[in-house]
Amino acid sequence: MQFDLLIKGGTVIDPANGINEKRDIGIKRNRIAAVVANIPAESAARVIDASGQYVTPGLVDLHTHVYYGSTFWGINPDPVAARSGVTTWLDVGSAGAYNWPGFRRFVIQAAQARIYGLLNISSIGLTAPTWELANLNYCDVDMACKMVDLNRDLLIGIKARIDNSTTGYVNGAGTGVAGLQRAREAADRLGLPVMVHIASGPPSLEEIMPILRPGDIITHCCTGRDNRLVTPAGTMREMVRLSREQGLIFDVGHGAGSFSFESAEQMLGDGFIPDVISTDIHQLAINGPCFDMPTTLSKFMALGMSLYSVIERATVRPAQVMGLADEVGTLKPGALADVAIFKLLDGDYTLYDIAMLPRKAKQLLVNTQTIINGRPMQRTCDEPMMPWIELDEAQRTLISRGHTPHAMCAC
Repeated sequence: MQFDLLIKGGTVIDPANGINEKRDIGIKRNRIAAVVANIPAESAARVIDASGQYVTPGLVDLHTHVYYGSTFWGINPDPVAARSGVTTWLDVGSAGAYNWPGFRRFVIQAAQARIYGLLNISSIGLTAPTWELANLNYCDVDMACKMVDLNRDLLIGIKARIDNSTTGYVNGAGTGVAGLQRAREAADRLGLPVMVHIASGPPSLEEIMPILRPGDIITHCCTGRDNRLVTPAGTMREMVRLSREQGLIFDVGHGAGSFSFESAEQMLGDGFIPDVISTDIHQLAINGPCFDMPTTLSKFMALGMSLYSVIERATVRPAQVMGLADEVGTLKPGALADVAIFKLLDGDYTLYDIAMLPRKAKQLLVNTQTIINGRPMQRTCDEPMMPWIELDEAQRTLISRGHTPHAMCAC
């Protein structure tokens, strides 16, 4: 037999290679071996029937928190990967220099999904919900650089959360952009990018953006908070537009507090499409209204983006940002055999932003199979997530407080 696994009959969407048509995918061991039409079923030891479905590269989530069991925000990655199509996770700052070794040993090495990281400039990482930059004694540049140098196979950048709580303004005078400046110093010494989280100031966007360089990443670009990227008139702020022209990368990072339908719609209306769509999935976001990557992608489709375009921003674009485009986010022969299969459901659905403001959608993307290294993942829950259900006021309140309505699965 020529292939170990054959995915047959689906419409392949692979923006990395400009494919958007019906093809079959042959897998040998842990690599993509062929992406062509009409591969005979008898040429493979096992066949997955993807008829009527969409087949994509495994999704690459550029903003996640998967330091499960040892940080406030971390989720268990593999159960979510199995039901969402995400095969590569970038954990952004859950671990700092003090607790990165535990993350590597007990989570990354144990996971079936691929996990890379950005090291938090605060050595305590996100052990607690916030305040990690309020004490600059934790922002040890030398220690951060040493930890990255010892783990360059997995650590690909530096993370700093810059808002009024993380820097201590809510609780006192605050440390301003000092944490970001130290992240900048570390990143420059290492030759790596910085990802900066924006939300509510101070510090202001005017203080944050001059510290950033081409190749750095602003996450939460669709925030509705006071460091939002759009003006009150609904157009992009000029410094934001100029920074993109100079090479800054804009990432969604939906999360539980960072996605506004209004901001996203205004950005798209002004021709400013996020470079990357990511979830910022964590213990609160997984319970809604983010839920997972397919739901997040569905929200941008409801705003007018095509299926092809959202898949592009969840596969090849983040893979390029991570420097992994030859291995993940693509179905080219020779790449790692990470594949996701989806149904695109037609109907009347209601999706929500973080303020629980509704948006009607006519289509919903739902994952049916996730394959990593040529092996289909086993799902740990038979009950599908149902983020599209109509919510009553009590359910909205539960979700806003981080709880899950009975009808939804959050295992």
